[in-house]
Amino acid sequence: MKKRRLYILIFIVSILGLSIVQYQYLRIGINLAKVQFSSKIGLASEQIKNTLETKNKLTFLLANAIREDSLYFNISVDSLKNASSHFLNDFLTEKLVEKGIEADFSYRLFTKDSAYYLKSPVVYERSAEVVTYPIEIKGYLPNILDADLILEMKFRNLDSYYLSKLNGLTVPSLLFIMGIIASILWMLKTYYWQRNVITTTNEFINNLTHELKTPVFSIGLASKMLADGISEEKAPLLEIIRQQVERLKTHIDKVLELASFEESKGGFDLKAIDFGPNLENLCKEFETLTSFEKVQFSFTLIDRPYWIKADVPHMENAVNNLLDNAKKYAKDPMIELISRIEKGSLVIAISDNGKGIGKKDQKLVFQKYYRVSNGNKHDVKGYGLGLSYVKKVIEKHKGTIALQSEVDQGTTITMKIPLYNKNGKKV
Repeated sequence: MKKRRLYILIFIVSILGLSIVQYQYLRIGINLAKVQFSSKIGLASEQIKNTLETKNKLTFLLANAIREDSLYFNISVDSLKNASSHFLNDFLTEKLVEKGIEADFSYRLFTKDSAYYLKSPVVYERSAEVVTYPIEIKGYLPNILDADLILEMKFRNLDSYYLSKLNGLTVPSLLFIMGIIASILWMLKTYYWQRNVITTTNEFINNLTHELKTPVFSIGLASKMLADGISEEKAPLLEIIRQQVERLKTHIDKVLELASFEESKGGFDLKAIDFGPNLENLCKEFETLTSFEKVQFSFTLIDRPYWIKADVPHMENAVNNLLDNAKKYAKDPMIELISRIEKGSLVIAISDNGKGIGKKDQKLVFQKYYRVSNGNKHDVKGYGLGLSYVKKVIEKHKGTIALQSEVDQGTTITMKIPLYNKNGKKV
């Protein structure tokens, strides 16, 4: 629960921090856009001013419209003003667009004493959203009117205009933030779903292993009762039964420990030990068991002793799992175990002549519950827990496990466990 709250807190803080950073970048972008806009307005204003200060067709038309003198054009005063307004509007639009300004605007051309004036087809009233840029006109027009002349341009909703210019920055940023939020939410959902699956699975394993304890106890009790009066010829078989019952009891206990290990960080007790004798006993027991089957098994233990830090029952279970797997997947199994010392590690390699594993499945066989299938069926019964368990054990011993396999050529699984001296110091 504490980890869950911590993850959620980190997620919220990260998103808030990212949003604040993005907001600051947005403010900087808007300020830059304002500076660019002011610069462009200054350049456009200079061109507009230069044009309106000289005598040309536009200024001649404007002069007559402002003075309401329509005799030269032979049209009404209202028509003259309307035409002049549109011509001036087109002229201003052209000059603004040339400088990269496409914002909506209105204008008013008037004398300071307001005796004469001309306005745009659309007029913006003064408000907080309207920004005004006045241009004082000199030259031809003021001389004809004999009055100071002002061209006043008004722009509305410039903040929206600045944001539109930043769409290349803001829209992708918002999309990326939304993508990050969606991805993290999906990951959190998947994580907690997996945690629920693990919890449910461990409960099932706990219940199953507890149920297995009763028949195992009964078999052990029955084997002890059979020991009285049994012939010498059958005594080794009974001993094998008793050994395997004890091993099964150990397996059950270790599976229970593994389930608790997945819920917490406990479950392993690593101690410095020479694992050579244990490994030799495992091999001899496996040799005895396989002597009753069509299995060829050989083992070679080189460079002894093997001082490692190990939880012995878990390590023994890991080796037994691999030997048992090697036996399952071949018609006439030929199994070889070789152990040696290599670069400060104990290397245990187990090879078989089984049907092998395809490249695609090799990456997945160590996952929990995964089993290599043959078409739509599994040739060997099982639950897909063995190799997952082995990998967890080896990783807990700070070792590595690797698999080499070719289809129809067999498989070799190699475990490497760090070596230590008798005092528990790494070699």
